Amino acid sequence: MQKIFITAISCGLLVTSDLMASQKQPNIIMFLVDDMGWQDTSVPFYNNEQTPLNKRFNTPNMVRMAEMGVKFTQAYACAISSPTRCSLMSGMNASRHRVTNWTLELNQKTDSKSNVIELPEWNFNGIQPANEKGKINNATAITPMPQILKDNGYRTIHCGKAHFGARTTPGADPSTMGFDVNIAGGPNGAPGSYLGTKNFGEGTRFAVQGLEKYYGQDIFLTEALTIEAIREMKESVKMNKPFYLYMSHYAVHSPYDEDKRFAGKYRGKYDEQLKAGMNENEARYAALVEGMDKSLGDIIDYLEQNPEVAANTILLFMSDNGGQGLNNIRQGVENRDQNYPARAGKGSAFMGGVREPMMVYWPGVTRPGTECEQKVIIEDFFPTILEMAGVRKYETIQEIDGKSFVKSLKKGKITDKDKAVVWHFPNLWGETQNKEEGYGAYSAILKGDYHLIYTWETGVLRLFNIKDDIGEQNNLAIKMPEKVKELATELSDYLRERDAQRPSMKATGKIIPFPDEIL
Repeated sequence: MQKIFITAISCGLLVTSDLMASQKQPNIIMFLVDDMGWQDTSVPFYNNEQTPLNKRFNTPNMVRMAEMGVKFTQAYACAISSPTRCSLMSGMNASRHRVTNWTLELNQKTDSKSNVIELPEWNFNGIQPANEKGKINNATAITPMPQILKDNGYRTIHCGKAHFGARTTPGADPSTMGFDVNIAGGPNGAPGSYLGTKNFGEGTRFAVQGLEKYYGQDIFLTEALTIEAIREMKESVKMNKPFYLYMSHYAVHSPYDEDKRFAGKYRGKYDEQLKAGMNENEARYAALVEGMDKSLGDIIDYLEQNPEVAANTILLFMSDNGGQGLNNIRQGVENRDQNYPARAGKGSAFMGGVREPMMVYWPGVTRPGTECEQKVIIEDFFPTILEMAGVRKYETIQEIDGKSFVKSLKKGKITDKDKAVVWHFPNLWGETQNKEEGYGAYSAILKGDYHLIYTWETGVLRLFNIKDDIGEQNNLAIKMPEKVKELATELSDYLRERDAQRPSMKATGKIIPFPDEIL
């Protein structure tokens, strides 16, 4: 595999440009993993040194991709699934599209309860196609990125988890959102089962639809999706059409069903960080990660076997939020070490909830085995993918917040050192509302080395230098009041410009102030 791609790179700037000129538009694969923490891989994303978690997991194909292309060490998403997926599809920050928590059923909020704050209205019916504007309450109509690609000659393929529209709404079906092909995408954010022998959860609330031909078979969901994705890539090549494959795995989200291909090697294996053998859940989780990695490898293998396709195919790798950190699911110290050295996990404002493993391979553009520290957040993929596709003139009904990082890919370095990354989560998620660990309603901004977190319920502002303190243990707010004021002002202005919704206090009924209003 690697030698095929390296050959393409070595000739890339001389030959690939001619090839791409003749083929016009590159194929693009967006490989998105669910609930994968930034350390759940053999690839080191921190200081270019393997951490104990990097040693726990076995992802040879991620290593392979990192050697082929560039890894981004400051890539970010929302802390929860649906907001990330809506930002990817729309190019909007969560504060603008307002799908700020996970979606599922029509007209039903998914927030946890609070005795202290009243949560604001949010778009719990998800994103919807442009022609549904004004027809569905608590939803955001958009011009989806796949629709723009489709309108510009692409065959668009959705494979796996969608989770951007509530059940029974048009947006729950990827085929209404610009995809020519929808494989197993619907409203649910997790599979009822990963097992073909259990029909992937048929008859349950989280049933995976569209894979009936695998029912009763001894096959894992990750494998079935990969087979279908490769089949559709082959079909696109036969049709002589450029393709956009959104390979959106349900893995590595719970349930932690056993992937028998890999689980045995981890069960009871001594782990350096745990200082104990891996328990059943952790062994199954590691197997889910390795199964996802095999999927990546199978796709790369297909490209290797078809070098003319490989030379004109861009591959992007990303996760949708931080790794699951709750103690009743993962082995370890609750919210402390599942994303170590970052703090906390999925749902949290801390780095463990939002920092992601990201890589890009672009023949003739990215340099093999390199690293880029440019800050990227999920909405940036929208304009980036369109620019990669050569689509420069397009209209959307929504305002785009994302900024293309193509220039960073071409130059191989930071090209926007002043870029600020903003999160907005005026909601409550999960079984924990441990505000000390970054859970609960919050907004945050990262600029330069400084990460400012505002907790809406308490009105507390915390400041961390993530370059010196990736674990965010040393709150600098008292020592650096001017930096707090600077970032609180920028965060507040950003939220005001997007008319971001805010919680209110139940005791008074008053809307909670913006961060700069409490200073």
